[in-house]
Amino acid sequence: LTEVYSSSPALGRYFRSAQVISFSNESSTVIYQLVFSVPPSTEGFMENNMNPDFIRNILRQNIYDED
Repeated sequence: LTEVYSSSPALGRYFRSAQVISFSNESSTVIYQLVFSVPPSTEGFMENNMNPDFIRNILRQNIYDED
């Protein structure tokens, strides 16, 4: 995750770290925390760039690009 987000053109300058919070071997589920350092809120920045769907789609696109 660190490489994915730090190299992202959209989020790389804001990304600081990724940490695993919880891991389950039974269900292969990982809960992680992403830390971003964002500038003072500008119109639409948090709604667009820091939108959970947008952040998730950056990871999803990286996975697709590797195939």
